Amino acid sequence: MFTSPAPTAPRSWFILRPATWRQMGADLAYILPGFVVSLVSFVVLLTLFSLGVSTLVVWVGLPILVATLVVSRWFAGLNRAALRHWAGDIPPVHYRAPHKNSVGGMFKNLGDPQLWKDFIHGVLVAFPLRTASFSIAISVLATSLGGLTQWFWLRFLPQDNQPLAQLIGLDRWLGVSPDTAESWFGLAYGAVLLVLLPFIIHGLAVADAASTRALLTNENAALRARGEELAASRAQVVSEEASTLRKIERDLHDGPQQRLIRLQMDVEAAQRRMATDPEAAHKLMDGALEQSREALTELRQLSRGIAPPLLADRGLRAAVESLAARSTVPVSVTGSLGQGVRLAEGAENAAYFVASEALANVAKHSGARQAAVIVDATPAELVLEVTDNGTGGAHLGKGHGLAGLVDRLAGVDGTLEISSPEGGPTTLRASIPLGA
Repeated sequence: MFTSPAPTAPRSWFILRPATWRQMGADLAYILPGFVVSLVSFVVLLTLFSLGVSTLVVWVGLPILVATLVVSRWFAGLNRAALRHWAGDIPPVHYRAPHKNSVGGMFKNLGDPQLWKDFIHGVLVAFPLRTASFSIAISVLATSLGGLTQWFWLRFLPQDNQPLAQLIGLDRWLGVSPDTAESWFGLAYGAVLLVLLPFIIHGLAVADAASTRALLTNENAALRARGEELAASRAQVVSEEASTLRKIERDLHDGPQQRLIRLQMDVEAAQRRMATDPEAAHKLMDGALEQSREALTELRQLSRGIAPPLLADRGLRAAVESLAARSTVPVSVTGSLGQGVRLAEGAENAAYFVASEALANVAKHSGARQAAVIVDATPAELVLEVTDNGTGGAHLGKGHGLAGLVDRLAGVDGTLEISSPEGGPTTLRASIPLGA
């Protein structure tokens, strides 16, 4: 059903290959602008830090130090963006949640270790490392080009210039003039440096990237924070599921179960009066029929919180189409997810309940004349989008049906977005990762 990406071709450093020059261009595009960023960050951060420390005794320095770390985080974001552009995916980063701008809150903000790592990178690591990388890259590049073209510009030097080849006796060893020996010598070291240039430039870029990854990413902290977030969301989901089951049990006892008991009693009474009082029996049967209708309505309302057998048997696409067919508003179902294609059970259940709640809201509150459901799936993500042409105004506030969907999606690492301006249209988009 899905296609996998083609394997990456092995890297080649042969100097005549276009791919080698493209790689070297990418490395230079990473190194050279990085030097400018590190120079600016060094000057700005060191100035702010010095000002903050020197005025800390009169408390003015406290907000200045907080501002210093905020600025260092901004520079760190630039460096991570450059690394991501050069290397592709990079490890995640995690910052503590910011506190209020009170005195205590600012002291707590100063306790974020990642902010200080950003500051150290911007002041103590990036500037000296990138200055050296910039100097080496420019020097090697200029020396290589200068040596290869030395045969041309050597004639424009002063007459009393003494070539390096003459100083080391290369002209006497080769038996040629000093200028000729210098031209040959320039071609030799220029060609050697040109062959080595891709390795040198790439090595400088790798060293810079390693320092950036080490200080500006913290995968372990990000994973711990994500684990805590998932544990909290799953605990919330379990609690809500238990609460939902208790509510269903209570509603079944107080609603359909009582109506079915009343229905049974009415039918038994009608049977006893069928021969002696047909009119009274007829009234009892009418009441029993009304009780059965109300019980059926209540059971349908309760079943909205339970996954239907159709979802387990035929998959998400068939279940969503069944929801659309039962909707009082005309609904079209499209998307790349085909009939019978199965996904992870948790993802299917979560997406089904999102569609169910969204279409129920469309029918009850939107005033829409039509709606559309799009169900798309890739190897990495399931996306369900519900759109209607109603009056808008939907939101995820507490007390609304859509608010519970956020917690349900959090249990499968999903997210929910809604766009519903006054006057419409309304678009609800649920995204559920499938990579795990």
